[in-house]
Amino acid sequence: METLIVDHPLVAHKLTTLRDVRTDSPTFRRLTDELVTLLAYEATRDVRVAEVTVETPVATTTGAQLTRPTPLVIPILRAGLGMLDGMTRLLPTAEVGFLGMARDEETLQPATYADRLPQDLSGRQCYVLDPMLATGGTLAASMKLLVDRGADHVTAICLLAAPEGLKAVERKLVESLGREHRAQLRVVTAAVDERLNEHGFIIPGLGDAGDRLYGSV
Repeated sequence: METLIVDHPLVAHKLTTLRDVRTDSPTFRRLTDELVTLLAYEATRDVRVAEVTVETPVATTTGAQLTRPTPLVIPILRAGLGMLDGMTRLLPTAEVGFLGMARDEETLQPATYADRLPQDLSGRQCYVLDPMLATGGTLAASMKLLVDRGADHVTAICLLAAPEGLKAVERKLVESLGREHRAQLRVVTAAVDERLNEHGFIIPGLGDAGDRLYGSV
């Protein structure tokens, strides 16, 4: 699994404001939207395109156009919804699916409670939106589900990641998919922080992204 940390001054600037405890929810939502668009620009560098011929007002030329099937964008409920507009602004023709996962209190494993995805994802490029890659359980389960349905290219876009989470995702995917799977898997993030604390929060992090986006209801 590849990890790409987007090193750009505007990314660092927006992330710093997101971290600030004084940043209110409306500003947090706006900055998340802007930051996701910047991350998505890097995450889609290898989106599949085909050469096409177009007529300009003065000549004929060749260009590029997204191939079919179109990319599929999947926000992980609920916090991933705060990243959706920023992603679809860059990919307005993409299809959108939804995935909800919660930890089963008995098994401590991620359990799917909402699945609005095609059953057949053969040949699809998928972009998973999940603000915080902390322990990695939800993201690993999400990526496995997509690969199991045929996706051959899955990129997760996260505002922040913890080193423990990145290692856990890679380990869980190797355990569940094996090392010989053909899917290209990648995480794109604004930063990899120091560590997780004893409660599973990223340090220094930015708190609970869902609560800061929508409140603590």
